[in-house]
Amino acid sequence: MTQPAVIRRAFGPRPPWPDHLRTALSLAADGVPVLPLRRGKVPFANCRSCAGNACGGRPNMKTPGPCQCPGVCHAWAAATTDPAVVTLPAWAAAWRRAVCVGYHPGGAHLTVVDLDDADAIAWARTALPATRTVPTTRGEHWIYRGAMRSVNAVRPGVDIKSAMAYARYLGPGTGPMANLPDAVRALAAKEPSPVRPAAHAAVVPACVGGECPHRTPAYLERGIAMAEQRITGASSAVHATVYRTFLAVLSRHGRCGCLTDAHIARLFTAAQSKGETARHCADAWTNARTTLGL
Repeated sequence: MTQPAVIRRAFGPRPPWPDHLRTALSLAADGVPVLPLRRGKVPFANCRSCAGNACGGRPNMKTPGPCQCPGVCHAWAAATTDPAVVTLPAWAAAWRRAVCVGYHPGGAHLTVVDLDDADAIAWARTALPATRTVPTTRGEHWIYRGAMRSVNAVRPGVDIKSAMAYARYLGPGTGPMANLPDAVRALAAKEPSPVRPAAHAAVVPACVGGECPHRTPAYLERGIAMAEQRITGASSAVHATVYRTFLAVLSRHGRCGCLTDAHIARLFTAAQSKGETARHCADAWTNARTTLGL
């Protein structure tokens, strides 16, 4: 089915059609998983059935695509290349409210190095190989061919968006696309700088000997699910709720190695579904670690 036919089927025989839909369908046809982004340039929140991953569709967010719910749920994991999904009724309603098109770089086997300001761009020009470049509001996206794990704040003003993340589509960019270099992979491999404990840091007992009881799957899963629900259920003071929830999770599981990247991604995704940015999530997580002296 041609693109106009797909659009007409979902939105009626005549324009006006949603501004970003043609772009989304064109990207999807090229194998780039897409999703609508709402005001604030963030994903649409999960529906009531999927709040707190109650649907069980993507509890660990390991693979892209929607759960059985036909809505635009689970943030980056909703991204799809299927035009039949992109034009579902629930998606059609989201496209009418969307402010821009998002995509899942890792799902397209791409990595975006998000350079947030002039200083970050100057650093990249000396430290990274040239590749396709897309201007952003304050900086640039450098796009490489190849996927890796996503990491925020790998250095001042620099985020890496690939697997389990989304990026705004801001146009095709200029210049040939280079393969993902070791220099970018090395940024994600670096250990975070040691954090000096706060003066009145809370004391969190570490596990002593034997298997850590927090690793009991049901116990840990219940804790993460409750944290997600606390965040997604916030009707006000979202910033404070996210921080307090991160603090509670880290105070219970932060010292014994229970938390995996998948668990952290679930918490960040829940926060982003309430309008928090990836940078806000990273800052809140770092502040919670600092408070606990981790």
